[in-house]
Amino acid sequence: MAKGILGKKIGMTQLFSEDGELIPVTVVEAEPNVVLQKKTKENDGYEAIQLGVGDKKDSRANKPEQGHAEKANTKPKRFIREIRNANLDEYEVGQEVKVDIFEPGEKVDVTGTSKGKGFQGAIKRHNQSRGPMSHGSRYHRRPGSMGPIDPMHVLKGKKLPGQMGGEKVTIQNLEVVKVDPERNLILIKGNIPGAKKSYVKITSAVKAN
Repeated sequence: MAKGILGKKIGMTQLFSEDGELIPVTVVEAEPNVVLQKKTKENDGYEAIQLGVGDKKDSRANKPEQGHAEKANTKPKRFIREIRNANLDEYEVGQEVKVDIFEPGEKVDVTGTSKGKGFQGAIKRHNQSRGPMSHGSRYHRRPGSMGPIDPMHVLKGKKLPGQMGGEKVTIQNLEVVKVDPERNLILIKGNIPGAKKSYVKITSAVKAN
């Protein structure tokens, strides 16, 4: 069954493994999450638990948010996400979920919002190649043919310049290197999506071997 927790990306650092290998890790601060709601097949059509983390000011929370949080005996939360296919018997509304649900060596999927990079050209956005920069080429960083003679229009799905980043991104099968329950930290091997101080969702890996 799936399990998960919400946390805040702090930044990256390095650790040495027992055999002396240098491991790059991302530090995620996962304060105790609160179970705000249990979703069942009878009521909602699917099974999930709804987690919240980070208290929101009362002045920033509307009445429905306040009422929803009161059912779990907590304050309205800044970041709320669902963990699907969780074992509902293990959770109760109002219960706290802490980092010790994961152990070193476990595989996890991390979902976050990628860094926004603004409006970018086809080379940066889609990793396309540029044309020659000399010998009168006059074709340098453009996106290529807009529609050959036959269709006479731009084909659907053509890779063009546009807004890059700021999207939901999931990186799969990352390894948990260390868990620090005292400081509410999870150290994950490699990099994860998002800027520093952005919220991420860590769930047990879907494709774990």
